[in-house]
Amino acid sequence: MGREGSLNLRFAVLGPVRAWRGEVPLNLGAPQQLAVLGALLLRGGRTITSGELVDAVWGDEPPNSALATLRTYAFRLRKVLGANALASVAGGYAMQMDSGALDLAVCERLAAEAEKLRASGEPARARELLREALDAFAGEPLAGVPGPYAESQRNRLSEWRLTLLEWRLELDLELGGHAEAVSELTALSAEYPVRERLRALLMLALYRGGRQAEALGVFADTRRLLGDELGVDPGPELTELHQRVLEADPALIPSPPPLVAVTSAADDRERPAPRPAQLPAPVSDFTGRTAFVKELSDQLASAEGGRVMAVSAVAGIGGVGKTTLAVHVAHAAREHFPDGQLYVDLMGAGPSPAEPEVVLGAFLRALGTPDSAIPEGLEERAGLYRSLLAGRRVLALLDDARDSAQVRRLLPGSPGCAVLITSRSRMIDLAGAHLVDLDVMSPDEALALFTRIVGADRVGGEQRAALDVVAACGFLPLAIRIAASRLANRRTWTVALLASKLADERRRLDELRAGELAVTATFELGYGQLEADQARAFRLLALSEGPDISLAAAAALLDLDPYTVEEILESLVDTSLLESAAPGRYRYHDLLRLYARSRAEQDQSPVERQDALARLLDFYLATAAHTYHRENPGDRLLDHLTPTHHPGIAFDHDEAALDWLFTEAPCLLATVSHTATDSRLLRPAVDLLLVVQDLMESGAFARSYELATRAVIEAAHQVGDARCEARARALLGQSHCMSGRFDEANEEARRAHMLGITARDQLMACYAPNLLGITALYQNRFEDAHECFTLALNAFRTDGNRLGEASVLSNLSRVRLSLGQATSAVAAAEQALGLHRDIGGATLRLGNGLYALGMALTRAGRHQEALARLTEALEIHRGARQRLWEGMTVFRIAEVLLTAGRPADAAAHAEQALSLLRDIGGEWRRAQVLTSLGHALTRIGQADRARGCWQEAYALYDRVAAPEVAQLRALLDDDERGAVTL
Repeated sequence: MGREGSLNLRFAVLGPVRAWRGEVPLNLGAPQQLAVLGALLLRGGRTITSGELVDAVWGDEPPNSALATLRTYAFRLRKVLGANALASVAGGYAMQMDSGALDLAVCERLAAEAEKLRASGEPARARELLREALDAFAGEPLAGVPGPYAESQRNRLSEWRLTLLEWRLELDLELGGHAEAVSELTALSAEYPVRERLRALLMLALYRGGRQAEALGVFADTRRLLGDELGVDPGPELTELHQRVLEADPALIPSPPPLVAVTSAADDRERPAPRPAQLPAPVSDFTGRTAFVKELSDQLASAEGGRVMAVSAVAGIGGVGKTTLAVHVAHAAREHFPDGQLYVDLMGAGPSPAEPEVVLGAFLRALGTPDSAIPEGLEERAGLYRSLLAGRRVLALLDDARDSAQVRRLLPGSPGCAVLITSRSRMIDLAGAHLVDLDVMSPDEALALFTRIVGADRVGGEQRAALDVVAACGFLPLAIRIAASRLANRRTWTVALLASKLADERRRLDELRAGELAVTATFELGYGQLEADQARAFRLLALSEGPDISLAAAAALLDLDPYTVEEILESLVDTSLLESAAPGRYRYHDLLRLYARSRAEQDQSPVERQDALARLLDFYLATAAHTYHRENPGDRLLDHLTPTHHPGIAFDHDEAALDWLFTEAPCLLATVSHTATDSRLLRPAVDLLLVVQDLMESGAFARSYELATRAVIEAAHQVGDARCEARARALLGQSHCMSGRFDEANEEARRAHMLGITARDQLMACYAPNLLGITALYQNRFEDAHECFTLALNAFRTDGNRLGEASVLSNLSRVRLSLGQATSAVAAAEQALGLHRDIGGATLRLGNGLYALGMALTRAGRHQEALARLTEALEIHRGARQRLWEGMTVFRIAEVLLTAGRPADAAAHAEQALSLLRDIGGEWRRAQVLTSLGHALTRIGQADRARGCWQEAYALYDRVAAPEVAQLRALLDDDERGAVTL
């Protein structure tokens, strides 16, 4: 704690020397006065003599007035900071500061905590603290502060920052962030070219990203640089890493820790009455459930102290293994309950659940009460039951309870006793109970269970097929046991044969039957207890294809108001027939979905099922149209869509609309694929694809979007709907274009154009020529591209679509750029941007227009303007969650930086672009970035790594038969001859 007057002060030295009182910045005076304050602050409250201060500020040749000047500085600092902030102590001075008032002290504390966390095996938390520590640096430490002391401390703190940065980068790699780290490491290795630790981290990051040739190139560049600059060879760490990369040492790529399965042997010793030992025998092949076993065991153990009765209630769907888990845990806890263990099957899932009065009679007999002494009536029996258990330590396992009412009278009243309950319903109204929701097994646990039943010898050679089996079982223990038992009893079957039988969803539930065990029978018990409105919702919701469904979508499908639907769905969650993955979102277990669909086919007419899906699709289309309108003002696409009946969700702001679009993306695309087979729903299905095309452009959902588009094409072709087929083919062509498959894109665009003419679809008269122009542009057919864009421009103008007109003008700008007409290209891009500005909104299409203008300005040599436009585009693309456009914009910024003579910055941006474009955008775009990265690396002296980039780019271009392959071949040949200009 500091003294009065300093408590509200904060100081910074990790950047310019600054001070604040509260949130108000203080004027600290001239540079030499800052040097005095900096020296005082770096002493951390310890005394510094006047002579030391003079040396710190003026060095070996102080002026005669140094001491007087020093006293003046001290006076001025007291005036600014407060009289008590600077104390005069024994011929010197000392700062009075609160703990944590200096940014350096905070940074040191964070770094020390991070080091402890890393040593204790918490790398993720350590990395967060290091990031926080590094954020404390606001530029060069003691920036602009004169004097020898400030200079030496500046060097020390800069070196320390670099060390912290290396630690953080090591943790990035340790936690799997190698792809993202390459960009930063590339920039740092250019800034600190002889720092071997950074080079080693860069090599490792590249190698883990599958870029072995570049990793080896880094070592070659480093060896040459160290030899030329310092006359030394790389150190042992870098040399050893180089050898391990050469040998492709598998230890360089860490593997995740194995899952440890926990098993327990049964303790079947019987205890004589009146110490009941009623627990069923545990299963011999109990597997996994480690966390649940520990959680429940800890709860049961809490009763041993005799302070409170422990009650745990395990809930989950039928077949999830509630009883198996509870019996296993109960046996393991027997030693804590030496006075006995009671068990009853309450048959809560069946039509005739056990009566509590009858159960109490059985419990009383087990506890030694003769029949003649057992009273009549529920309350009397419950009272005697509690009396008998007073002072005793007994465990009661109440299996398959229907609800809380059924078990309340069966709870002991005595501390030291414990109750373990299993039920399909969550007993949220059972006071004091510890609730456990048991989910399906993890894939590793499921595979371990399957293997234990079938035998490792049979599963060992068919691991992939075994994983397919347990996945088809939805990782549900009951289903796995049935499937494994069938295989174990059929010695001629292979695991692959069983997997093929379970692959057919229509037959899967029938296949999951063995003797008296059947998954369907388990589900029927729960379904039979539902009220009519619950059963209808359970059946109809299963018709939707997405991984889950929102409350609003469920209300549309069921044709009910959201409040009623929420009540129904929450009741289904409480009975474990539905799961609530997040507030307002619901999903089925895979096998329950199949069962619910089979009930829908039995109990709902085809018309009712079709109407339900039509309502869902209508809701999605209406809401997606609202989202599209917010993102694309001025676009007349919505005027060409199938009319909707549902009002949809209207959004108050763009962020909410994007949240909905990207959250619902899997459901939207699955619904399109599912409903496309119904000719009545075909047109709204393809129109839904049109208004969610941002999902395809983002790259995040490119594959599922393409699959949905193909499903529509196939269905439209079968029924001869030229309009639907044209629209879907145009979207498929656009998808091919985004992935760099230009031949396929051109073919789909050509067919879309012809079908659009047949269907007299004005929308395709605009879209198809524009897409034909884009594919021609990418294939270097510039005259064809210009002709197609001119046709599209006229079509958009005829349709009154100003946004489409602006997009085509941007495309025309790129054609002119490719023809060497930079001035004309800038003019076209500026015209497009003017239209975007008139339309209004920071939309994705505005970002595209800025992107095109940035490219044109780059070629025109107007670098600062190009950077400004591309930076503006980058902010828009990030806000629109368009990772593909974000990555390409970062790449274009790299190109500007390279032509502007900033190769190190260009290399860092190119690496960042590669990271953003990982798994999206196709090989052609990756090759583009690698080519530019190679040029940047060459200019910062990393020629060997540059060659690795060009070799990879050449292979990618060659794989997609891109026209740039000849250019790369020539570049590599020039590099071999040493003719590449540095």
